[in-house]
Amino acid sequence: QVHVVESGGGLVQAGGSLLLSCVASGNMFSINSMNWYRQTPGKERELVASISGGGDTTYSDSVRGRFTISRDNNKNTVFLQMSSLQPDDSAMYSCDVVAVVPPNWDTVRYWGQGTQVTVSS
Repeated sequence: QVHVVESGGGLVQAGGSLLLSCVASGNMFSINSMNWYRQTPGKERELVASISGGGDTTYSDSVRGRFTISRDNNKNTVFLQMSSLQPDDSAMYSCDVVAVVPPNWDTVRYWGQGTQVTVSS
């Protein structure tokens, strides 16, 4: 079983910054991609940023240049550094990890519960 837990959300003023963290724990051989999403009520979930096992990163147009995704493979942790935050960035942010798990080396996606980010104007 693999558990994914996000942290770091909160209330911040427009123009401010937040650092989100997401830790995966449990029985895994390895982690492939790690991804951050966000969702607000009534809207579809948006893939915000992704980082591959090799460190390649991709960003949505809405956050490119303001957000930075990174990972610490030794700690099975992915980070999302968010800067120049705007009220439109307010959402529930969640991460998922794509892990290779025993006993059959299956590739499985695991989700966290999310952490709320609220940006005040």
